[in-house]
Amino acid sequence: MRVFVTGATGFVGSAVVPELIKAGHQVIGLARSDAAAKSLVAAGAEVHRGDLEDLDSLRGGVAAADGVIHTGFIHDFSKFKEVCETDRRVVEALGAALAGSDRPLIVTSGTGLVAPGRLATEEDAGTLSSNDFPRAATDEAVRALVEKGVRVSLVRLPPSVHGEGDHGFVPILVRTAQEKGVSAYVGDGGNRWPAVHRLDTGSLYRLALEKGPAGARFHGVAEEAVAFREIAEVIGKRLNMPVAGKTTEEAAAHFGWFAHFAGLDCPASSRLTQARLGWRPTQPGLISDVDHEYYFKN
Repeated sequence: MRVFVTGATGFVGSAVVPELIKAGHQVIGLARSDAAAKSLVAAGAEVHRGDLEDLDSLRGGVAAADGVIHTGFIHDFSKFKEVCETDRRVVEALGAALAGSDRPLIVTSGTGLVAPGRLATEEDAGTLSSNDFPRAATDEAVRALVEKGVRVSLVRLPPSVHGEGDHGFVPILVRTAQEKGVSAYVGDGGNRWPAVHRLDTGSLYRLALEKGPAGARFHGVAEEAVAFREIAEVIGKRLNMPVAGKTTEEAAAHFGWFAHFAGLDCPASSRLTQARLGWRPTQPGLISDVDHEYYFKN
């Protein structure tokens, strides 16, 4: 297949692209800069210039492809609602361009949106709306495409997609600890995050593209429930600083906008994903991975 990949040079997308090429697919990667284009060429992919805010460029990428994998997202948390609405428009545009063709579209979402406080499974449709939490805009767009008969499926990733080059939640925790002089958790730190290594995500997206039926939901989860306190402890050990619990009120001051995520209890299972796709994560777990120098270089 010729596969159009958004976010092709991003943290997850750069694991997906070589996995697709290794399996014999041709990749058309979205690139908004010369550096991204150069990286894609080096990886063996074709370059399609554009970005997530240029919907015409996205339509052009779809026109040249047999399937689409959307891993791109604008990671500007200072404009979180705005960038989530941008992602809604991206999914709508990709879906509209694929409508009536039976070409697959794989869209990225998060497990944290599904069933906070209990083990989320692929059978959970998710209850949050974008009014509750802006990131649900993507899921709303996917549900609308399913109703229109578009062959779209959802890959839900956990709060921590970890590995060398991570620029997500764990680095935020490291920077916060460095700034505050303490590695903190909320309450007793028993709230749970699922996790997956970025290198394990590549094969999941490929399998979802090749095997996933319309309307399917898959979980990119290698570890169902890592206690947040354990993450804080390994950061504290690496930085040689105290580890402490914070009340909800103290956490708001300590973590700022990230307090919601720091207190999130969102375990998730990938049992059905593994059974249906034959996906088997093999990379190191979150705690052993975070206990590496590359998380503490800066």
